[in-house]
Amino acid sequence: MRDLRDGPARGLHWSLEHATRPLRFLPAMLSITEGSFVGQPFHPLPWHVFTTGSIFGWRKASGRMRFRSAWLETGKGQAKSPLMAAIGLYMTGFYGIPRAKAFAIGQDKNTANVLFKDAVAMCRATTPGHDDGDSMASRGDVLIRGEGDNAWKIEFPEHEALFQALANGEAVSGPKPTLVAADEIHEFKTNTSIELWKEAIAKMPGDALMLLGTNTPASNQIVGTEYSEFYQRVAKGEFDDDEAFSFVARVDKADRETVFDTPEVWTKALPALGVTFPLENIQGRVNTAKQLLSTALSVKRLYFGIPVGSTEFWIAEEAWAAVQGAVDEAKMKGFKCWLSLDLSKKNDLTALSVCWLDDTGHLWVKTFYWTTKVGIEDRARADMAPYDKWAVDPTTCLTAVPGAVIDKTFVAAKVQELCAAHEVEFLAFDPAGMADFIAACEQIGFPVWRYKGPDEPEGAGLKLVSHAQGKLVRFEEKQLTMPRSIERLEDRILEKTITIDASPVTYSCAANACVVSDGQENRAFDKERSRGRIDGMVTIAMAVGAATNEMAASAPATSPWDDPSFSISRLVVSK
Repeated sequence: MRDLRDGPARGLHWSLEHATRPLRFLPAMLSITEGSFVGQPFHPLPWHVFTTGSIFGWRKASGRMRFRSAWLETGKGQAKSPLMAAIGLYMTGFYGIPRAKAFAIGQDKNTANVLFKDAVAMCRATTPGHDDGDSMASRGDVLIRGEGDNAWKIEFPEHEALFQALANGEAVSGPKPTLVAADEIHEFKTNTSIELWKEAIAKMPGDALMLLGTNTPASNQIVGTEYSEFYQRVAKGEFDDDEAFSFVARVDKADRETVFDTPEVWTKALPALGVTFPLENIQGRVNTAKQLLSTALSVKRLYFGIPVGSTEFWIAEEAWAAVQGAVDEAKMKGFKCWLSLDLSKKNDLTALSVCWLDDTGHLWVKTFYWTTKVGIEDRARADMAPYDKWAVDPTTCLTAVPGAVIDKTFVAAKVQELCAAHEVEFLAFDPAGMADFIAACEQIGFPVWRYKGPDEPEGAGLKLVSHAQGKLVRFEEKQLTMPRSIERLEDRILEKTITIDASPVTYSCAANACVVSDGQENRAFDKERSRGRIDGMVTIAMAVGAATNEMAASAPATSPWDDPSFSISRLVVSK
């Protein structure tokens, strides 16, 4: 809907004729070959109409198809494969491209044949409106190579076109594909063949499409998970790609815990439910799943789009979303605040968080980010995060600085600015790279000093306090540690006693974050296992940990015997 308004400025338009032509083709030339509607014309389902109309209707200024790839993710039994097969037949024999070539690929021959068998069956089925047995195959409109289920190629003699099934790893010499249809993406072990075929699609001068279909992948199905996450980001507008189409059908996160007992939400993941997919089919699976855990996990994933066992949002996403809001720096003046800093190695992402504590005990957190202008588009593609778009939007608080390496003086200047305007207690820091920050502070004439313990003398300027990043908790020291900081941040979020400035950069960091724990349930963020940059989450946890830390206690603990008003008679022992 946004593209109908904004697309023309980018050379995009939607053509009703191009959108409706394949929708007319399906019931006119193809019959349903399985299920209770066998023999009836292939009338597209509502979700087929939207998907097909979008893929073929959107055009560039040249008239070429806008989309070069399309992702279709629904629950099982929603007629993804028949739709992909029908699109394959349409683009090879009826779209008007001479010598068009379509390929059905899969992890192995069996998965490659899932949609190809549907295409073969449609060619052999009676054409709607024709006498029984009068099919595209019997009339010679197509030639099917191979007998029965062993068919492997469909040829269109009039157009010198073909539709062929290939297993993962099989190749053809100098492919010039009009369509590559890959079903069961969740079964792929590597993405090598998908990427090779995508490159072949990209080189085509005219219309060409990579069509990807899948059920929701499991956590250990890495290829499917990565593609699904990318296309979800495109669908949600978190990553701009005008040539990628996404259709993802899943139940909402709020439905997950009660999905077996709330049939009214099932159509979110099963858009053909009650049309071509009988309600009884899923009711039986749900009844079994209520009794067997192993079945419950597979049913949740395969039918309802719940990514069981996958790297989820590090905390309940609904709770996180509930504490997102606007944090006005001007209104925070006069309140105590704490800073936290996570420096990038070179050019990826540097984060600085500020946490204010107001008179009611509520915390307010805002995070500032830096990256470099050099290579920002490449990093945006690599991280699937639109840094280039965020950097020109002042509300994101992301600054792209000149050069190929982040100049730490930009960060030091922001810290100096915050210290001049607010009641800063100290800055918590990740020890990695901190020497560069201290050098930058010296360069701009901003005094700082490192806190090394209560027995060491204090310095002048801003106090810098080390914050440990791992899972280790040192109980003998009142040290800032990640397990404590994460726990306090979680408590604040769940209690709704914190407001975190709403920024797409921060939300992206939160969505990427992965929390790991040891045998004693000490937890920390793990950058290696996370799905992308998490620097903002690290600094937010550090800032909250600093604001609620025990180091703020002004006086050391004393013995009650040092209190002149204390007497033994005041001791009360209770059961």
